[in-house]
Amino acid sequence: MISHPSRHCTVELQALPSRIGQIRRIVSAQLRYWHMDPLIDRAALGVTELLTNVHQHARPDKSCTVEIELLPDRLTVSVRDHDPRLPVAADLKDVAPLDTCGRGLAMVAALSESWGARPDGDEGKVVWFTLPARAEAKPQRAGAPRGTARERPAPRLPEVEPIGCAPAAAPRAPARSAVAG
Repeated sequence: MISHPSRHCTVELQALPSRIGQIRRIVSAQLRYWHMDPLIDRAALGVTELLTNVHQHARPDKSCTVEIELLPDRLTVSVRDHDPRLPVAADLKDVAPLDTCGRGLAMVAALSESWGARPDGDEGKVVWFTLPARAEAKPQRAGAPRGTARERPAPRLPEVEPIGCAPAAAPRAPARSAVAG
């Protein structure tokens, strides 16, 4: 069997709002470096949703690891945290149109080729998604090949109580234009 080289990037962080924007920029810059510009918007949105879930729901702490891996046919973005509770995607028919939470995993599912969550040892989990990279990939010389686990469709997650959302922020006043007229 021929092994294909992969490109890989890992970042450890505290999933705090100020750090989430930094990670979006890091993921975007890494994809530009790999000449994968068409994947930037979807990868940045997906990683933002996964990190926001860590910020809002993970216990006992907000430390996590973001990993992006580019193979010839797909990009995988994953977030590993220390909370063993697996997430449950909300059914969008049960989410009110103006709710400020409950849509994250549904958005990840909509923008990705596949997604899933798996336990990571006794005290953590990994939530991941993939994007197709076939048309965008440009061959480049890479380091030593890395072995990867065989991909399988994500198993159906067990039915569990959804983790609650943080209270919605107070409504904001409408924006006003600074232009006279």
